[in-house]
Amino acid sequence: MKHRVQRLRAAFDTAQMPCDIWLLLVALVLAGIGWVMVSSASVALLDDSYHYAIRHGVFLLMAILAATLMVSLPLALWRQNAGIILALSLVLLALVLLVGQDINGSKRWIALPGPLPSLQVSEVGKIGLVFYMAAFMARFAESLRTRMLTLVRPLMVLALPAVLLFAAPDFGGMVVYTVCVVGMLMMAGASIVLLTGTGIVLGLGAALMVAMEPYRLARWTSFLDPWADQFATGYQLTQALIAFGRGHVTGTGLGNSIQKLHFLPEAHTDFIFAVIAEELGMLGAVMVVVLFTLLIVRAMVIGRRAELAGQLFAAYMSYGIGFIIAAQAFINMAVSSGLLPTKGLTLPLISYGGSSLLVTGVMVGLLLRADRETRRYPRRAPAPAEQRRRARR
Repeated sequence: MKHRVQRLRAAFDTAQMPCDIWLLLVALVLAGIGWVMVSSASVALLDDSYHYAIRHGVFLLMAILAATLMVSLPLALWRQNAGIILALSLVLLALVLLVGQDINGSKRWIALPGPLPSLQVSEVGKIGLVFYMAAFMARFAESLRTRMLTLVRPLMVLALPAVLLFAAPDFGGMVVYTVCVVGMLMMAGASIVLLTGTGIVLGLGAALMVAMEPYRLARWTSFLDPWADQFATGYQLTQALIAFGRGHVTGTGLGNSIQKLHFLPEAHTDFIFAVIAEELGMLGAVMVVVLFTLLIVRAMVIGRRAELAGQLFAAYMSYGIGFIIAAQAFINMAVSSGLLPTKGLTLPLISYGGSSLLVTGVMVGLLLRADRETRRYPRRAPAPAEQRRRARR
């Protein structure tokens, strides 16, 4: 029995492997599931049944190439240019308000020339925000723990893209950005009192924004009782819930979804989780949740190892990526299952969308690069928290 336990531990010990193999495998499995489900969910949308499947396959190849590029480039390159990357992200967020495509009352995409897909600027902005916050926290790690006012600067920086996203409007993107920054500050050891106060203020602000716009208020009321207006404000959610009900435990079978046949809007993007639940059942939906949980856990483990190794930029960057994927995956799945109001957020690595898939591929590549550098320099310098623990001894 003892030898079996040792073998099991060795199987899950990624320290002896060339990279975090579990992160890589989970990302590839999720991407594979995404390709299959996008192909299934989009089969009836156009006369060409393979249109979205082919395009998603091309996006997937581009995401793999982007991840490979991120693995080959040192993190120091991004740390040194974090401010420039954030500034470019803010310029794009402002530019989309001027020349962006107005789709369903929101400006989130910039049309690119030729056969290139539209660029969803909020996806690109996540990378700039994570880089800047990670560089700031790595530089002022000790100050964040000891001086409460140091917390003001990252919150002020967060306010810039938040205002631009509010003007789009992109309320879901605002939530993801906020969860990312607040989560990174928590991992950096910032004051819990100030973070709690900030959370209360942001919550009140969100409530005011919902009350100010009739369409947001309608979404909230329909979310609480979608069947009261199932053919108008509650249409998307009721159709998604029907998909969940038809799936039962084992599902109707791959390709046998009825809701994707022009009943469920955005079945291949925002509500693809409902199609998964219908075709693969509760077991398939739970499997996707477990895979995302494992992906997020591996991101946090990589961050923790980098922090113990004194590579703070890699650590906070990994934490930020983990929080972004966690927030976006949770919101998408919660919306599809009726736990949250309808938001236009894709499911990372699974939903159709070139920008989302490409940016998520970049994030996975950055995590693998952080893991690689931590393995190469496993104990370069202790983190500030580790220094204090040693001092107490």
